[in-house]
Amino acid sequence: MNKKERYQFFIDYFSQHQPKAETELHYENPYQLIVAVALSAQCTDKRVNMVTPAIFESFPTPEALAASNFDELFPYIRSISYPNNKTKHLLGMAKMLVEDFNSEIPSDLKELQKLPGVGRKTANVIASVIFNQPTMAVDTHVFRVSKRLGLVTQNAKTPLEVEKQLVKYIPEEHIPKAHHWLILHGRYICLARKPQCDQCKISLMCRYYEKNLLPKN
Repeated sequence: MNKKERYQFFIDYFSQHQPKAETELHYENPYQLIVAVALSAQCTDKRVNMVTPAIFESFPTPEALAASNFDELFPYIRSISYPNNKTKHLLGMAKMLVEDFNSEIPSDLKELQKLPGVGRKTANVIASVIFNQPTMAVDTHVFRVSKRLGLVTQNAKTPLEVEKQLVKYIPEEHIPKAHHWLILHGRYICLARKPQCDQCKISLMCRYYEKNLLPKN
């Protein structure tokens, strides 16, 4: 299977079997999503979803969050990874949203990355999920799964290199969903330590499966 065929197989399968793939973070508006995504760095969506309802109730708008302080916000985030930094980032992000962006979440990637705590991955998530732009956020799942499947080369050493290869070969209209396809496949099937190859429905296209599990001729 050459690269073009591999990508087509990937797109055809998930378009049919997972046509409505979406983030598992709980949110109701762009402000809530950017808070949740910022908290999710090196933390599970499940854990983030446990703490965000209280945050959104107490700080329902960027203005409310911007008016808060470290001692007030920190208890809500205590159980999340890196709570000190994330508390500072959320406060800084809220203040910048209010002061520089009229409390609106910007759609431009460069503008998004000006916000404290918003790196390229988070900016790509917001641009993709909220604004349906053809941006590919590369987290650990996307990085691992895309390499195992053979969608990107093994010498792609950074998230940016993986991102560039994926957006080069995936048609723009599929990129927002493809991000979720790769994440969810990595979260539930193509696990980091013990991939569930016996449950995988796309092993026919998988370089990892071909190399490690197919009988050698």
